[in-house]
Amino acid sequence: MVNFELKPHYDYEDLLHVIHILRSPGGCPWDQEQTHQSIRREFLEETYEALEAIDRDDPVLMQEELGDVLMQVVFHADMEADAGRFTMEDVCDGIVKKMIYRHPHVFGTVAADTTEQVLVNWEALKREEKGQQTHAQALDSVARTLPQLWRAEKVQKKAAKAGFDWPDIYGALDKLDEETAELRQAVVEESNVSEELGDVLFAAVKVGRFAGIDPEAALYETCEKFIRRFRLMEEKAADRGTPLDKLSAAELDQLWKEAKRS
Repeated sequence: MVNFELKPHYDYEDLLHVIHILRSPGGCPWDQEQTHQSIRREFLEETYEALEAIDRDDPVLMQEELGDVLMQVVFHADMEADAGRFTMEDVCDGIVKKMIYRHPHVFGTVAADTTEQVLVNWEALKREEKGQQTHAQALDSVARTLPQLWRAEKVQKKAAKAGFDWPDIYGALDKLDEETAELRQAVVEESNVSEELGDVLFAAVKVGRFAGIDPEAALYETCEKFIRRFRLMEEKAADRGTPLDKLSAAELDQLWKEAKRS
């Protein structure tokens, strides 16, 4: 039993203390064994669960899931504190300084009366802060661990700031047609299919960007739509006494058409 004061209400300092106890000798064997890499996936999963709570607009679940994300941040910082490289206080100090630096229109004398002006200033300050002297460096700085549709969108936006972009959505649509034709040819030739598929997805993201559509959100809605229609197909097949996997391709196509009309 560790020496810890039980309270009716805990705060930020208590969270830091609890995580440190769990990782210390006499604490939790599992927590003591973890590394940045071993809990990397948990960090990502907790973040996605927090996003789902936000999407649901569920304050109770949001509070819980944001707590899980914060716990992950504290856990990683505590490992670094033990390694003597930085502390949670250093993390807080760094982010506060970054926010002050990137908001000179609030904490300084720079004028920025619109969101557009704020974003232009933010991007310029970010590049200066990170020592990015070329547009290629800005593109290369986009995190490779992002969902790749979002990564493609961010890379394209940064390239557009250098003037490398179509003048309108129709140029992007023509490029999508071109890449789709190349994918078809690659399939016929059984060569470079992965590369050409990537080009199609990249081109599709660009069309979405011109249309002001989040590619991840668009694909999410398509997945949800597909599941709804597939469920209807399965229900209709069950009503007729035949499982889906026993139907012919023509019968499946007919069921799909019926589900689309429902």
